This record gives sequence, C-alpha cells and structure tokens, in this order.
Amino acid sequence: MLISCNWLRELIGTKLSPEEIRDRLTNVGLAVDAVEARGDDSVLDVEVPSNRGDCLSHIGIARELAVIEKSQVSSFKFQVKATNGKTGEFASVEIRDPDLCPRYAARTVRGVKIAPSPDWLVKKLETIGQRPINNVADITNYVLHEFGQPLHAFDLARLTEKKIIVRRATKGESIRTLDGVDRKLDEQMLVIADAKEPVALAGVMGGELSEISNLTTDVLIESAYFDASSVRRTAKFLGLHTEASHRFERGTDPAGVIAAQERCVALICELAGGVATEDALDVYPNPIETKAVALRPERVESITSLQVELDEIKRILTGLGFELRVKEASVLSFTVPSWRHDVSIEEDLVEEVARHTGYDKIETSLPPARHAGEYHSSEERKRALRLALISQGFGEAINLSFTELTDDFDLIPALNAETAPVTLTNPIIEEASGMRRTLLPGLLNSIRHNLNYGIRDVSLFELGRVFGSNEAGTLPLEHETFALVATGGLLEANRAQPARELDFFDLKGAVEAAVDGINLPPLSFAAATIKHLRPGQSASISANGGRVGSIGRLADSISAEYKFRQPVFVAELDLTTLLEVKVQPVFYAPLPRFPAIVRDVSLLVDRTVTVAELSKAATDQSVPHFVGVTFVGTYEGEGIPDSKRSVTLRFEYRADDRTMRDEEVDAIHWPLVETLKERFGGEVR
Repeated sequence: MLISCNWLRELIGTKLSPEEIRDRLTNVGLAVDAVEARGDDSVLDVEVPSNRGDCLSHIGIARELAVIEKSQVSSFKFQVKATNGKTGEFASVEIRDPDLCPRYAARTVRGVKIAPSPDWLVKKLETIGQRPINNVADITNYVLHEFGQPLHAFDLARLTEKKIIVRRATKGESIRTLDGVDRKLDEQMLVIADAKEPVALAGVMGGELSEISNLTTDVLIESAYFDASSVRRTAKFLGLHTEASHRFERGTDPAGVIAAQERCVALICELAGGVATEDALDVYPNPIETKAVALRPERVESITSLQVELDEIKRILTGLGFELRVKEASVLSFTVPSWRHDVSIEEDLVEEVARHTGYDKIETSLPPARHAGEYHSSEERKRALRLALISQGFGEAINLSFTELTDDFDLIPALNAETAPVTLTNPIIEEASGMRRTLLPGLLNSIRHNLNYGIRDVSLFELGRVFGSNEAGTLPLEHETFALVATGGLLEANRAQPARELDFFDLKGAVEAAVDGINLPPLSFAAATIKHLRPGQSASISANGGRVGSIGRLADSISAEYKFRQPVFVAELDLTTLLEVKVQPVFYAPLPRFPAIVRDVSLLVDRTVTVAELSKAATDQSVPHFVGVTFVGTYEGEGIPDSKRSVTLRFEYRADDRTMRDEEVDAIHWPLVETLKERFGGEVR
C-alpha cells in the first residue's frame, strides 16, 4: 500500500519527517518497507496485515498516526452543490442475493463532461502509482485511496432499462471486462447486471458495456459492501487482482458506503460539472449490527506486563474509533467501529493498547509459577530421538503449523481420511489457511529452498504436531509426529564430496536408528500403496502390530509440483503412538569367552520374498546355539531368472562353554537351511 506523506499532512497536519513516520508506523505493527522521494512528496510502502483492511487507505493510516501523535484526523467538509430530483426517478436497484451483497447504494449525476483531470488530482494519483484516465474515473480512484471504499462509475445511458440488479451469474454467462478479456462465469460468482446482462464483476472489475467514455453525460456511482469470501473466490478463479478486490477481500466498512459515495459525487460535480440527485438509492435489507467488547483495565498488565494509565487506555481506543459506552472503573465497554472486522474479544483491545504503548516496552520475564518445574515425561526420549537422527547426518527443521490445505498426502493412521482439516477463520497468511495435517509439505518446502540455493545434498527431520477435527465445535485432535526427508548424496565427516547417492535404505536405517535410540522394539516394514509415494518404492511402518507411518520415495507427480529433479525420500511416523509403546529394558551381559562360527548362505528365492520374512523364519526355529542371522546382500542379473533373486544371509552360532567344531555347526546349520528352502521354495546357490 503506497501512502503519500503530503496527503497525510493534509489529513492530520503531522510535522514528522517521512523517516519518522516510517519508524512510528512500524512500531505499531504497520511495517513500512521503504520510503521513496517523488518530487516534493515522499511515498511510504506500508505492509498492511491481511486482517487490517481499514488501513488500506490514507484515512486509515492517518487514524493510526493521529493516535501516535495525540492529534486528530481532520473532519471532512464536502457538500454536493447542485442537486435535483430523486435517484429513483432515473434508476432502480435490486439485490437478489443479499448474502453476498448486504448493502448497495447508487446515485446519479447528470450532465457531466468527461475530460482530463486537473493537475492536483493527476499529481496525487501519479505519486501513489495510479495512472490517470479521465476526471470521473480518477475521482473514484482518488476516493478509494482516501477512504478505502472501492467505487465504480457506470455510463447510465448504457444500462438497459436503467436497472441495477445484484445477483449470482447464471450458467453459461460471460462478460468482457475493462481489460478487454472475455471471461466465463460460474453460478457462484456475484455480478452487477442491468435488465439484460452482466455489466460488472461485483467487487472486482467493471465491464466494457457500461464503461465511461468521452460521450458519457450521465453516470451512476456505485458504492457497496460485498462479502469478502465471494470477492476472493471470484478474483482467484478468474486470475484478477485489482485495487477494489484487494480491499473487498480484506473487509471494507459497511457503514462508510454512503460517506464515500457522497465524497465522490461532490468531487464529480465540482470537477466534471453536472447535477446530482438529492439522495442515494441505499438498499440495505439486513443492516449489520455493531459489536460491543468489554475490557477490564487490569487485563492489560496481566497479559502484556505493561502498566498503562486508565486515561491513556481510553485515549488510545477512542482515537482508533472505539466508542466508550460503559465508563465503570472495573469494566469498560467499547462499541467496535464498523471498519474493524478483526476485533471481537477483550484480548483484541489489549493488543490495540499494547501496540500503541510500545511493544518494545514489554520486558522479558518468566511466567509466574506456583509449582516446581519439571520436564514432560516424554522430553528425555524426544531428546534421545533428536540425538540419534543428528548422529545419522540429519539436521532439524522447524516449520510453521499453518499451511495450505492439500489432499496429496496420506496421513498417519490417527488422522485418517475421515478426519476433517482444521481451517482458520482469519489466517495470518492467505496461502496458509489451515493447520497442518502432515509435516511433509513443510519439509519439502525446506528441500526446495536448499535446492534453489544450489545445495543438493540435504537430510532433514522435524518433530511437531499435526491437527485434525472430527466434530464441529470440539477442540482439534493433536498428534505429535516426526518426519524425515533426504535427497542427493551421502555426506561423510571431513569429506567435501558425497560418497554415493542416498537411497530408500539410508532413510530406513535412519528411522530404525531413531527408534532404537529411544529403546523401542524393532519396527516392521511391509510393501504398501501410499498416495504420496512412488509405487514399488513405498512401505508402511508398524509397531507392535499397528501401523504408525509410511516410508518411501516421493511420487513423481508431487516431485514435479515441487520441481524436484532428483529422487527425494520421505518418512513420517506417529510419535504419540510410539511414545506409548513400552520401553525395552537394557540388559548387560559379559563378553562371550568363546568365538562364534559363521556360515554364509545364498538362497535363490522369488522376488516377492523379503529379507525380513527369511530372518524371522530362521529365528523362529529355536535352533540350539543359534545366535542370529544378518543380511549380507542380494544379487540380480546374469544367470538369475527375472522372477528371482539371490539373497545372502549370514548365520552365527556360538556355545557358551566351548569352541564349536565345524561338524557340530553343520549338524544344526544345514537342517535350518533346508527348512528355509522348503518354506520359501528356494535353492542354495
């Protein structure tokens, strides 16, 4: 939002320099990104939060600055000089969809002369980056930047039957907008129509059919209040982002519709001539009620630690437009101004007082406590989990809990497909409208960020909460999870170049090391179809017989969406469930006195047979002196049928009281191998 310093001086008479204005506004939460000199003026580039639509105007910024300087915004003195007749004699207004347009006001000016705008108006608009068009169009833009209320001027003669009908578009309708593009509409879009067809996209852009031209003599000035979500949907669907839609999407002032229109009509009569009607056709079937919020003055200090005098609290809030209704010392009741859609509870008022008192005055202190502090029972195990993953070469990432809602990922079992997402009523970031249901999108964004900076070898993990909702009105479900992502090469200590490319088994080993680091039983892995993973390179993860997560290579469709050009491997597990698993005791035993005897065996088995199945079958045999079996490797290729592969296993045997002889080992080893051959239809190579 570009703000003219000279314009602010006209509104409140500030003596501050542009740099001082920048600093003061930034301190109250309206960050000024830059100050640029333009002629005898300076322009502030103000970053207005998405919930502060009231500050998308010079009056809104002036109101904030007036509270800072303990001054007041100048009252406007404008009056329509030439009036004649009622608006209803020349036009009519009908709202068919009041849920999308609660208020619509129309007023006509007859006998205008379309011409270039005077120099002062052209200069003001050009200073804030607006291209002058003609006097009528420039006046609507001027009032938009002054009041924050978008207005639109129609050529009255080009409206069929001089009617304005506010309605949803019908199936198959289209409109050519002012940018010369034909746009197809759907039945959810709100349009401004005449008796025949749409003439404007409500809150977004006007149409060519009713455009002001040099031949225009009579104009109809629209000033309305449109539903924010409706305007946002239309603008996003059609790929249009205009000054009007930017403000309607964030909420305009429903009570300021007539004042802005009156200002616009007065300027048109002054600069373009013509005679205005005496009144406006103000269709407002269901007036929006004002809200009242109570504030206990002591809550300011209890929440922020700021000690603010009662008179100062009243000055700040009344200066911002809050009207004091109840003046009891213990409780103050304020009427919320119609332009402040973001204020609804006591804490909102506390925030207003705090930001104008000064966030920098809030001291750092520990919260009061009446009990001895202690770690959460799971904190020690989480720390062990982090250390285990760091030892595997992973770095910890911390991402926002707010994210763009997506159905591209399978969720942990605790948040199944039937669990609804948790959406935010007033998101801080427009693109992050919900609470995350999985940690993977945030980690994938971190991978993309690293790749964009030329770092291709990345291994990250994150511990965090995911959210879901089963029933409306209940608190969301929260589950702690941990997720891992890895791509590129395997980095080793004191080596600049990766030793080799990472694969599925590197990530699987990291997961197993992490679980082993918190003394849990071994996990089970089984081939499975996972929505966000590549078929044939994905597996489900189970603990104690129950599924807790998934692991595998990222699906090609999602890799293409993130523009990854190298394999990315991901895993996500339900940490809440894992921490409920009983911890395995740690046993200590003396080192064996006698050596072990090992036998390597290569079994030719079907490709569907897994190493885990072979190892479990061998262990279940309860062979005497059998210590265990470990995986050596596999072979596929020349001399091996396509449907089979060779799996090499290492069997270990040891006696506690003697060194075993070869013939003694063979007597127990080969029967074990024969059992495996029979069970899996294999043969020894």
